Amino acid sequence: MKRALINVDYTYDFVAEDGKLTCGAPGQAIEKKIVAITKEFIDAGDFVTFGIDAHEEDDTLHPESKLFPAHNIVGTSGMELYGSLKDLYEKHQHDEHIFYFEKTRYSAFAGTNLELKLRERDIKEVHLVGVCTDICILHTAVDAYNKGYNIVIHKDAVASFNQTGHEWALEHFKNTLGARVI
Repeated sequence: MKRALINVDYTYDFVAEDGKLTCGAPGQAIEKKIVAITKEFIDAGDFVTFGIDAHEEDDTLHPESKLFPAHNIVGTSGMELYGSLKDLYEKHQHDEHIFYFEKTRYSAFAGTNLELKLRERDIKEVHLVGVCTDICILHTAVDAYNKGYNIVIHKDAVASFNQTGHEWALEHFKNTLGARVI
C-alpha cells in the first residue's frame, strides 16, 4: 500500500521554549523521533509532506485570532521548521517526493492541495507526526478519515501543550477514526 508522511506544524513557534504558541518540553521531546520517521520515509522514496500553519499579521477575522495568540506569522522565524527537522528538510527540499505547503486552518487538508497531491500518487495510507495532537493532528486525521485514507499516528512523534487533550486524541484516533496508533 502506498503511503505518505504528513509532518504537521513542527515549527519554532509551536516547539521552541520562546515560541508564540509552544508545546514546550513535550514538543521538544519528540524531535528525534520525528526526524527519524521523516528520514525513514525519505530514504524509502515515500511521499513526505510538511503542512505548516501560515497566518497573516493582525488578521482579526481568522477564527483562531479569538482563541490563541498570534503565531506562525508569514515572514517570521516562527514559521521555520524546528531543530534538526529543518536541517533534514533543507537537505531534501528539492527532492521530487518532498512537498512543503502552507495551511491556514487546523487541518492540513482544509484549503490546500494536499488531497490532490496524495491522489496523484495513488496514496492510500497517511502517517501523521507533529503538533498539536488534539488540534491540527486531530483535524487532519478527521479529514483523512472522511476522505477514505487509512491513518497511522506515531504516538511518540506527536505532542500538545494540553496533556489531557493529547491523551484524549490518541484514544479518539483509535476508537473513532479506526487509526493505527503505533
